[in-house]
Amino acid sequence: MKSNKASKTIFVCQGCAYQSLKWMGKCPECGEWGSLVEEKQSHTLSSGGSMPTRWSRPVPIHTVEMNQQSRISTGIQEFDRVLGGGLVPGSLILVGGDPGIGKSTLMLQVLHRLAEGKHKVLYISGEESLEQIKLRSDRLGTDSDDLWVVSEVALESIRAVADEMVPNAMVVDSIQTVFTHELTSAPGSVSQVREATMHLMHLAKRTGIPIFLVGHVTKDGAIAGPRLLEHIVDTVLYFEGEQNNIFRILRAVKNRFGSTNEIGVFEMRDNGLCEVLNPSAIFVSQRPSLVPGSVVTASIEGSRPILLELQALVGRASFGTPRRTVLGVDYNRVSLLVAVMEKKLGLKLMNQDIFVNVTGGVKVDEPAVDLGIVSAIASSFFDKPVKESTLVFGEIGLTGEVRGISQAEPRVHEARKMGFRRCLLPGNNLKHLKGLADIETVGVQTISELVDLLF
Repeated sequence: MKSNKASKTIFVCQGCAYQSLKWMGKCPECGEWGSLVEEKQSHTLSSGGSMPTRWSRPVPIHTVEMNQQSRISTGIQEFDRVLGGGLVPGSLILVGGDPGIGKSTLMLQVLHRLAEGKHKVLYISGEESLEQIKLRSDRLGTDSDDLWVVSEVALESIRAVADEMVPNAMVVDSIQTVFTHELTSAPGSVSQVREATMHLMHLAKRTGIPIFLVGHVTKDGAIAGPRLLEHIVDTVLYFEGEQNNIFRILRAVKNRFGSTNEIGVFEMRDNGLCEVLNPSAIFVSQRPSLVPGSVVTASIEGSRPILLELQALVGRASFGTPRRTVLGVDYNRVSLLVAVMEKKLGLKLMNQDIFVNVTGGVKVDEPAVDLGIVSAIASSFFDKPVKESTLVFGEIGLTGEVRGISQAEPRVHEARKMGFRRCLLPGNNLKHLKGLADIETVGVQTISELVDLLF
């Protein structure tokens, strides 16, 4: 009797897609317990098959003809910025975020703006009925004759609808609900998510339709499903923010057609998400006046500078081990800077509780905010406020020196535009600044010099 290889049983990790012929309690690849699920292996599109009878022939690179396809503007400036200037025809875009953060709201508003530009768009929902989508559409005011909706989860039906309608853009919300009848595993499993993504990628490349895939994230903050999913798509966007915070950050972590450092800032309102064209004004508008522990710094996100308020609170520890609570910046970076301050400034911080926060729910990971962190901690420790018109930025080394950073000039220009009159920055960057009026720029070499200038 011949064995049926198409129905071979394997065990697949739902976290990292590791495959094993036998069940194991702990995945040897990612170390997660109880994640291996039994599935039937099938020779489908993504798992290989027989050798094709025809294949593409290699050609010299200088003979390749360029097909200049213009990007499609979504009509939302912040969204276009994150995409790198607009939608690229045939691109596959993955939008991830926590449940309830606003992914479906954002996608419906994007399709509505495209429909207003006379583009025929398709919204495919696997989680909501048409009546539920209509209720949300009425709240957002996204009614349009060119915006089509359908509730479908079968991959074969989705492909048939797309081939028949041929929209200018489409959204699949969410990719975890889509399944194909070729596999026996449950919807949302590694095999189903990977297979559906591969089919939709081929659909996008074949028809030139830009496709958005909405994906949920796990408790660790990664998109649910295998990491392979992020390698398949062209662009990965993360929608960040706290549900009790009105601001949302759309961040590109992968983009084959643009920068991976761009962010878009949105504000959640009753009528949906509204783009914030001047994030600096929003983030520093509620800064308290002459309060110790509050400092404004400048961070570069993609191609634009953004002013952020750093807050620090320093108090004597009530118990033996002092607390270190950090939100918005790297915890290890703050611990390193506290050690430098104790060594070079002589501040007794090891018996102090230290709390550091970036207002607005923004996360910053560049070293240029080091000077702001040190200034905020020192301000709270001395109980002396930093002048409202002063802005600081720069990197700090382990010996207490202030090191130069990149793109100092646009940071100073943004500070001047927002009304700041004094800027403390690394001395190495000061000599490269030219033609700056209405703002005083002061070069700093060490953190000791910084503290003397501030207090």
